[in-house]
Amino acid sequence: MNNTMEYKGYIGSVEFSEADGLFFGRVQGIRSMISYEGTTAAELVHDFHDAVDDYLGLCAAEGTRPEVAYKGSLNVRIGAELHRQAAIYAISHQQSLNAFITEAISEKLAAVQA
Repeated sequence: MNNTMEYKGYIGSVEFSEADGLFFGRVQGIRSMISYEGTTAAELVHDFHDAVDDYLGLCAAEGTRPEVAYKGSLNVRIGAELHRQAAIYAISHQQSLNAFITEAISEKLAAVQA
């Protein structure tokens, strides 16, 4: 089961409230709060699309640039010892720490998708 959906480059979460009998979610990876809901999966998808379209329309009307999620840089807290080990590994393999981390993430994702 996939708990996300995508529209126009935005990723939305999919959650369910048993108490309210509603599907709901919010756009992930941006600061703006964009939420949506529906009583059926089809309603949820429709409201997600409408919410993204409304956000993009508001940005256009205000002349502001819409936020973009997952720009390619992130701040990760991994602990001093793991940081040290990763840096030593990268140096010993003539890599930057960024290149090593990119490679490690790519390998892990490839293994999960295989």
